[in-house]
Amino acid sequence: MESRTLGRTGRSVGVVGLGAWQLGADWGQVDEKDALATLHAALESGVSFIDTADVYGDGRSEQIIGKLLREYQGPLTVATKMGRRMAQEPENYHEANFRGWTERSRRNLGVDKLDLVQLHCPPDAVIAGDEVYDALDALVADGIIAAYGVSVETSAQALAAIARPHVASVQIILNAFRLKPLAEVLPAAREAGVAIIARVPLASGLLSGRYSSETTFGADDHRTYNRHGAAFDVGETFSGVDFETGLAAVERLRPLVPEGATLAQFALRWIIDQPGVSVVIPGARNAEQAHANAAAADLEPLDQDTHKAVQAVYDELIRPRVHDRW
Repeated sequence: MESRTLGRTGRSVGVVGLGAWQLGADWGQVDEKDALATLHAALESGVSFIDTADVYGDGRSEQIIGKLLREYQGPLTVATKMGRRMAQEPENYHEANFRGWTERSRRNLGVDKLDLVQLHCPPDAVIAGDEVYDALDALVADGIIAAYGVSVETSAQALAAIARPHVASVQIILNAFRLKPLAEVLPAAREAGVAIIARVPLASGLLSGRYSSETTFGADDHRTYNRHGAAFDVGETFSGVDFETGLAAVERLRPLVPEGATLAQFALRWIIDQPGVSVVIPGARNAEQAHANAAAADLEPLDQDTHKAVQAVYDELIRPRVHDRW
């Protein structure tokens, strides 16, 4: 698999990683055996970057990855996130809490030093606060974390984080239904040497092409309970696109898929093609999905006509609904 530098961490990672939210919670139940099989399948396929968070299953995702780390000796970067274990109020983002949260993540993962810790979609005031970065710098200096980044909801937040001299990475939603980061965020990250970690790459499964207007999701699946943003930012569910519009856009994209590829692989390849992207982190619930996602890196880059066609679908169907929001 093609490797790229993960921003200011200096680490080399495969362009397709694995998002481990699905292995923790909010996507329906995945038992531990299947979760470990999914992780092993990803590694066998060339994945060398896994993204998790301390709130995915209240630490379950980290703990399962910790079991993997005890038996895997190959090159692997594990990124986690912190900041959602209590109210997301600016006063809660201070060094003492950071130390407590990272200590818990180190225990869950079974490591002395965390490879990359990201603030988990914090409020604007946190991203703007000098003392936040001073506290994070202290954790790096003490050897608790190797590097830190910020996971964001909006392009404005991404640009504010990129401007910070020690931010190693920015994680942001980027997919064929979320093109806004292409205009300013990716160019700014390239210039600053900051990694872009592209999350929600398949728009919560819409861009897999497997859903129809008859599809339903379990009660414990965020695609049911967060459809209108009741639990967290609605942009995290289907990229903020209403389900029926997303289905219509998918049908417009299907004819663009190269022969022998799936729509999901096409959607991932589209992201990989974007200058400035370091790694894309699709989730997977089983080994088959993990293998298929990684295979997107084997596709040839899409031609310019195809990229223009994706842009046209976005401009007509998606842009009026979401572009100004994030």
